[in-house]
Amino acid sequence: MAKNKRQKVKHYHRSFYSREMRVKRGIGIVVLVVAVLAAAWFAAPHVLDWATHTWYTVVKDRDLEAESASRAEAAASSAAASSAAASQAASEPEPEEEKPLDGKAITGGSWAELDVTTLTDEAAIRTAARQLKQQGADYALVTLKDAAGTVYYASGVAAAAQSITENPVDAANIAAILREEGIIPAAQLAAFTDPVSVYTDRSMGVHYDGNSLWLDNVSAAKGGKAWMNPFAASAVQFVGDLIEEVRSMGYEQVVLTGVQFPNIITRKQDFGASGGKSREGRAAQLTADIAAWQTRFAGSVTLWVSYPDALCTAATDALGTTGMSLGMENLLVTSSAALDADSRAALEQAAADAGVQHIVVHDTTAFR
Repeated sequence: MAKNKRQKVKHYHRSFYSREMRVKRGIGIVVLVVAVLAAAWFAAPHVLDWATHTWYTVVKDRDLEAESASRAEAAASSAAASSAAASQAASEPEPEEEKPLDGKAITGGSWAELDVTTLTDEAAIRTAARQLKQQGADYALVTLKDAAGTVYYASGVAAAAQSITENPVDAANIAAILREEGIIPAAQLAAFTDPVSVYTDRSMGVHYDGNSLWLDNVSAAKGGKAWMNPFAASAVQFVGDLIEEVRSMGYEQVVLTGVQFPNIITRKQDFGASGGKSREGRAAQLTADIAAWQTRFAGSVTLWVSYPDALCTAATDALGTTGMSLGMENLLVTSSAALDADSRAALEQAAADAGVQHIVVHDTTAFR
């Protein structure tokens, strides 16, 4: 009997995982790793908290809950304090910025006069300004041209060339320091009472007998002085140019004195106009001169016209009418003695009736 032959079994070495299955398997492993890491990430704080709590409470024997409450209370207290401080700061008004000094303002405050010859350097000017401030003055009156014709600063106006004092002051520096110290500077200028400038420009003077300058006494040797002529356009222009000059130096308030004709009116005087022979004509001319200056400097200078109280309330040859009737907007009245309340009230009412907008009355020693 023939032997059956043993069949050989063939072994095939092959993978039962296809390519697609291997990719899925790799992705699954990656997802599993990510999931484990994510779980560890989220669990880590809790594990750390538990470990920390265990360490401090078991090993270190500390009451963490009490400490946490204490810290929370301190934080709340600090927040409340910060909130209260912020609320208080918000409720407190912020300090106002200091406003620049308005040099043209009419405040109704007090005035004081400075002796310009003493204002020779910064220290002297500042000392004088601070003294005025301590006394409560709002305005400082600085005479830059007086009734003797003297100009106390280095004027550049041609007709003033022979009138400048030997030692002129720095008028611009005076004004600047006064403003720094909170004082409004006011320049005082004598207008037609000027016996000097008329010799520099003779067209500005009162004449007689042709081109000769009229004097208010027999001769200059006997004290006779020449006068400016309010009818002369050159004289009106000269005064206006001085106002403009001091304005450019920082004086936004200007006080004019001597806006008048000579105290003596005679037949020999030649004013160059027929109106000079009558009171009405003289009053009309002064009114026109004041109006011209007020128009020229409207908005740039606060212009005052100053008269003694006697000239304000009674008609005279020098003005042709009462001083307060010449159309000025602002009137400064000088008095040799302090006026009582009734006299002051009467003067102020008369000025208001005459159309004066602002009036300042002062005695010989102090401004009010």
